[in-house]
Amino acid sequence: MNASELLRRGVLFLIDKPAGLTSHDVVERARRATGMARIGHSGTLDPLATGLLLLCAGGAARLQGFFTGMDKSYEGVIRLGQATATYDRDGEPAGPLRDCAGAGPQEIERAAEGFRGEFLQSPPPYSAKKVGGRRFYEMARKGETVPIVPKKVRVSEFSLGPLDQARLPFTIRCSSGTYVRSIANDLGEKLGCGAHLETLRRTSIGSFRVEDAAPLESFEALGTEERLQGPHAVPR
Repeated sequence: MNASELLRRGVLFLIDKPAGLTSHDVVERARRATGMARIGHSGTLDPLATGLLLLCAGGAARLQGFFTGMDKSYEGVIRLGQATATYDRDGEPAGPLRDCAGAGPQEIERAAEGFRGEFLQSPPPYSAKKVGGRRFYEMARKGETVPIVPKKVRVSEFSLGPLDQARLPFTIRCSSGTYVRSIANDLGEKLGCGAHLETLRRTSIGSFRVEDAAPLESFEALGTEERLQGPHAVPR
């Protein structure tokens, strides 16, 4: 199959997103690099997050919703002792620093148990969630009350490493639509010391792995034929 036929039928591009870009930024740069207008992504990553972004290009764009619904895996660090307005390190502090000395291994594990299995989760106030045609972050930035709209999510794995100077490493595998930022914030509330998401990296979407992804800048530098070769390119 030649390059033009492959693009017509569709291809998935596995991209390792750098920090500081929105998922839409990555899509736009992929469009410019490939000359393809029809590209979408299968699950938003916040600007601070890095890792796997699955781009559905050409004929594969019709499958975007299918890939978006797949379970996703992440690794990262939760910072105890400080809640923020956005539930991550980019947000304004929500109150003073708090002592997390009482958060020992047993207390952390008991609190974490509430975030395994199925449970109801409310999206962060600073999120792209829409109600009545308006996004939550638009309302939050204007100081308006953001509605509470819990949604059932599922966490099949939530493993925590040892706490080191208020930094709590973790790995998680969860259903589509789960906000890891909310888990970080709510874990801090359960522990009574506040917390926010300090780092986040997506490691998988379904069976697709970040190890097979191409860093965005490397992807942009490839020629057409190289860009369509695996493992970062998967024909559909």
